[in-house]
Amino acid sequence: MRSFTLGTVWGIPIRINISLVVFVPILAWLIGSGDQITFYTALIEAIAPVTLDAADLAGQRWTVGILAALGLFLSVGVHELGHAYVAMRYGIGVESITLWILGGLARLSEFPKEWNREFWIAVAGPATSVLFAGVCLAALSVIPSSAPVLVFVVGWLAITNVVLTVFNMLPAFPMDGGRVLRALLARSRPYGTATRLAAGVGKVFAVLFAITGIFVVFSPILLLLAFFIYGAASSESRMAVMGDLLEGLTVGDLLTDTQGVSADTTVDHLFPRLLSARRSDLPVVDRDGGIIGAVTASAIRSVETDDYPTTRVDSLVTTDLPRLSASMDAFDALMELAQAETDVALVERDRETVGLISQADFGTALGFRQGNEPF
Repeated sequence: MRSFTLGTVWGIPIRINISLVVFVPILAWLIGSGDQITFYTALIEAIAPVTLDAADLAGQRWTVGILAALGLFLSVGVHELGHAYVAMRYGIGVESITLWILGGLARLSEFPKEWNREFWIAVAGPATSVLFAGVCLAALSVIPSSAPVLVFVVGWLAITNVVLTVFNMLPAFPMDGGRVLRALLARSRPYGTATRLAAGVGKVFAVLFAITGIFVVFSPILLLLAFFIYGAASSESRMAVMGDLLEGLTVGDLLTDTQGVSADTTVDHLFPRLLSARRSDLPVVDRDGGIIGAVTASAIRSVETDDYPTTRVDSLVTTDLPRLSASMDAFDALMELAQAETDVALVERDRETVGLISQADFGTALGFRQGNEPF
């Protein structure tokens, strides 16, 4: 889904997913319902020296609901900044923070495999949320009673941040509690094994959430969360398996000796080269034999069959590809390709482009390793 960039914090782009834009009015309506206002009014009065009129607040339900919904996602952003701050303290880059319908996601430039780093990065988010709740609670003692909407919203945020922190710390991978569980398991186990165990626990929680959301208290949000947790846990488990299979390999190990195609080659002469190389992409070289980019199957599909004899490769070449070092860890390179949302990348050695690597090359390596054959 499409995301919009609001601005930057510490150089990190803060983005809002379109799903959140759609969901905010629904959340505002849910929070502003009479029952919700009555329920939280009683809780706020129990934790702070304030007096609220639930009936008066119900008359301003849309104002209450919209401010509370926006405040909630502000606090989610603060939560993700907590993760980002600790990650950057460890020298790990943060590429973006995206707020979406189920919360937020801080996208790191690399995956910390040291258990202590993942532990503190995971814990930082919930700790920041608790601190945010404490600030809201303290603010209730200075907000005047003449601003009941503001009192309610700030009190609601204090309560909600604590509740969501407790929920988020359940060991349901990939929520923060699940990442803490993986970090602790990784103290005495290989990272891949720890991930699979934590992902298994996450799947169990996902099933429990789904059962609760259907048979106990019908909750579309809980069902959506169950599907997300199950899918994300499965994805993390697959990545852990791939990490184990690619252990010890570099990008250079996966690089094949594929001869480049000249930029002035026409498409009708390109097909035999692709077939002989058994690839759907080929490096494109200039007159001096230097690699300038790649021609891919998707680019070729844009050409009409009748135009094959007159369409040259230089009109189809893609030059703005990711560049990977030949000494780069193979699994890290695969993750970088996935994040870049491209199938191919150029490979460099000593600042010279030496080849082209694709998702298929990683698949070949995984196939050999999975079959317990040397690569």
